[in-house]
This record gives sequence, C-alpha cells and structure tokens, in this order.
Amino acid sequence: MHETSMGGTLRDYLSGEEIEETTYEEFRQALAKLLVEELGYPKDSLKAKIDLCFEIDGEEMCRTIDLVVYDKKGLPVLMVLFCAGDVGSYEREAVCAGKLFQDGPVPYVVISDSMDAFLLDAISGKTLAHGIKSVPSYEDLLKMTADYKREPLPAERRAKIERIFYTYTGFLQGTCCSESCSLPPKK
Repeated sequence: MHETSMGGTLRDYLSGEEIEETTYEEFRQALAKLLVEELGYPKDSLKAKIDLCFEIDGEEMCRTIDLVVYDKKGLPVLMVLFCAGDVGSYEREAVCAGKLFQDGPVPYVVISDSMDAFLLDAISGKTLAHGIKSVPSYEDLLKMTADYKREPLPAERRAKIERIFYTYTGFLQGTCCSESCSLPPKK
C-alpha cells in the first residue's frame, strides 16, 4: 500500500494523538472505531501500525500491519490488513503475515477495504467468512482463540514463508523499518 500524505492531520481514534492524514489513515480510523464501538473491542486491545519484520538474505525487511488485536494475556489473536482493489486477491499475503507475526502465529486475519472483508484462518489458510459482517466481536474472538496453541514455525518453513511474503509485499530492494514505512504501489 502506498500512502500519500493529504497535507493535514487527524486525531487518532486509539491514542487521541494528532497524526498525519494519509490516503489510508481514514480507513484505519474507521475500522478501529467499528471494532471498539460496534464489536466491543477494548481500545487497549488494539495497536495500530505495527511492523512485522523478517529477514531475506541477511537483510531486515518490514511490512506495517494496520491493526493488531491482542487478547487479555497480551498475545496477538487477530491482524487487520487494509487493501485497495480486489480484497480477495490479498488472501495469501495476509495468511503469510499471520504466520510470520512476532509472538505468533496469529490465528486469524481480516483483510478489508472498509467496504468488504474476509476473515481468514491464518493457520490453515482457509477463508472462514466473507463480507463486512465477517469480523467477529471481541467476545467471539476470545472464544475462537481460547484453545489456540501457539507453535513457532520451524526455521526452514519460516524461511520459505518469508520468501513468499517478500514477493507479495512488493519489495524491490532496500529495507523499510520506520514509522514512515510505505510499500511501493501494487502493479
């Protein structure tokens, strides 16, 4: 996702801080508000713009994850990725992200363009539900993850998934691990 500054600022729904208004920030804000106000997510269970970092040929690469939801123990249980265009075309990339996320794998991933959404099982790679109503309530998410056992990926499997994720994220060269990280536009 390539974010373009719109020259203004807006108030971050989760932190209350003034942040730069970008082409995708309004979508992040709307979804955070939906999760909290309509689906019962505690504000402190959500973190925005978290870097998922991985290594390719000795170089650290990072992709910013739009929203990560944590359970009451502080473990990630849901990732939310925004995408422009055909939401369904981001399924494999999102599943890879869920498998690679720190303290993960994260069991569930939502991909959305704010009008449509897919709920994915990041472990099996299956689409569980489609449509904006597919995003579970916080209570349902906690039930869905109550018996989830986190098992780190074996190193060889992780390396293979990192390569696949690297391809999906569109990195051409260099590293990207800062607050202002933005990926090249999808072609």
